[in-house]
Amino acid sequence: MKTLLLLGAAPIMLLAAPAAAQRMDHSHMPGMTMPAKPAQAEPAPNPAQQPPSPPAAQDAARAAPDCPPEHAAMGHCTPKPATDPHAGHAMPGADQAAPAMEMTGTALPAGNAPAPPPPEDHYADRQFPPEEMADARRQMMFEQGGQAFYQVMFNLAEYQAREGADGFRWDGEGWFGGDINRLVIKSEGSGAFGEGVEDAEIQALYSRAIGPYFNLQAGIRYDFKPNPSRTYATIGFEGLAPYWFEVEGALFLSDKGDVLGRLEGYYDQRITQRLILQPRAELNLAAQDVPENGIGSGLSDIELGLRLRYEIKRQFAPYVGLSWDRKLGDTADFARAAGEDPSSTSFVFGIRTWF
Repeated sequence: MKTLLLLGAAPIMLLAAPAAAQRMDHSHMPGMTMPAKPAQAEPAPNPAQQPPSPPAAQDAARAAPDCPPEHAAMGHCTPKPATDPHAGHAMPGADQAAPAMEMTGTALPAGNAPAPPPPEDHYADRQFPPEEMADARRQMMFEQGGQAFYQVMFNLAEYQAREGADGFRWDGEGWFGGDINRLVIKSEGSGAFGEGVEDAEIQALYSRAIGPYFNLQAGIRYDFKPNPSRTYATIGFEGLAPYWFEVEGALFLSDKGDVLGRLEGYYDQRITQRLILQPRAELNLAAQDVPENGIGSGLSDIELGLRLRYEIKRQFAPYVGLSWDRKLGDTADFARAAGEDPSSTSFVFGIRTWF
């Protein structure tokens, strides 16, 4: 009989074990803290008599000093908010000015204040003899801009095919010196094949830079042709005008008291990196008639040209173009009296080169 009772109670005990396990007190497990049951339930306060707590206070009330992640996931407690890592770092607010910074370099306001003096101390002088370092700095300044340079350029060196006798023309200059002071030699002239050189001149000038883009020039000009030859005192300028116009002008005072003037300019219009179109103009003036040289007062002659060149190299560029020359006023009258046409148009081809 006892055996039958034990066999019948075994299934009941097996069913009751899970239920008892679910009612186990978690407070005895390590890391598990459960709030204790109140000894006696207190009457609920009247909502009408007690003001509602703000959300921040409710969150603080729910926050537990030790809230494991698994209990937070089950909603049993609320973890404490993390400490602000930036707490204690005072940031300037709208009403708090940042500390003043020293204005230097390009942060300085615009104006005409003199530049600050260059530093006179050199760190290398602490390790090496100052005299040797001073010599090294002078050598460096010489090699980085104090050297003398030179250039020879023929802007025009061309054959002119025109009605009647074909001709030739050249216009070039060379200089030697530095960025500020230079010796400049200029030469230009023209002639006809079978008749020789009709006019030719050479100038020796001292050139002084008066700005980043312009040079002031003064010296002597000597005309080989036409006869009789003349020597002139010369003063002029040469430079790069805004919008990349190369301009040049000069006044000439001859040993006979004749005053002449010249103004010329050209512009390089790049069609491609190698193909360049160059319009060019030259005007010559005279303060008085010089009949022995066929020059009349006022605007004596004008030359307009248009040349298209191809730069095989920067230093070597063949070109083709047109050139129109016209003598004006009394100069044209002198040309007609000598049996010459005061106007001519030429098809030109030549080489522009420099080295």
